[in-house]
Amino acid sequence: MSAPSAATDQFPVHVFGGPTALFEYGGLRFLTDPTFDAPGDHQVPGGVLTKTAPSAGAPADLGPIDVVLLSHDEHADNLDTSGRALLADVPLTLTTPGGGRRLGEKATGLADWESIELNRPDGGTITVTGVPAIHGPGPREEVEPICGEVVGFILTGEGLPSVYVSGDNASLDAIKEIAERFAPVDTAILFAGAPRFANLFDGELIVLDSAQAAEAAQLLGARRVVPVHYDSWAHFTEGRKELAAAFTAAALAHRLDWGQRP
Repeated sequence: MSAPSAATDQFPVHVFGGPTALFEYGGLRFLTDPTFDAPGDHQVPGGVLTKTAPSAGAPADLGPIDVVLLSHDEHADNLDTSGRALLADVPLTLTTPGGGRRLGEKATGLADWESIELNRPDGGTITVTGVPAIHGPGPREEVEPICGEVVGFILTGEGLPSVYVSGDNASLDAIKEIAERFAPVDTAILFAGAPRFANLFDGELIVLDSAQAAEAAQLLGARRVVPVHYDSWAHFTEGRKELAAAFTAAALAHRLDWGQRP
């Protein structure tokens, strides 16, 4: 069996900080969870989310976006004021079923395992499938009333590498379900950062920590992992250093790709 190609052989993923990344796939340009507001506080039910660093770019710098992959619309660290304004200029936003109802006619919600076909400029198609994501510890029915609905995405197409975008997911069981259907995955854009809040779930994780991100990569057979959503916000408890250490400990450091800054 030949060794996997270097991460740099893959299509580039441009990272902007937080959960926001841009990539071209099958001739279409995809943006994840758009967050471009300046550093500062965002009031949310039960507390405050504090953005600590500016985004590495502005919406005006992006160029045309064909599709936004929005893991959820209810938290400011996944969709902020600037991100909401950007959605008005994007032909299609794929998100949760609830988000699809809230965000209007340009938004489409995807339930677990529900797919949509997108036309490629070359005449082919891209299939985007909604996959499970749970934004906290425990079963979905206990987590969603507190942290809301979240969706992840799998992108596939004839002659294209497969792409997984996790969204704010804390469940390795969900990862196992996804792996059973789609592994191996060529590129996994994994949300990490080990966010915790003392007043939520007794301080347990609400998104993967670094060791779990490495385990997720192993379960998915991911050829490349682009970590996102581990920086630029005060509620993250682990960052790039911890991610690098965890992937090194799991003998997966060669699969890490930190993305390209614009």
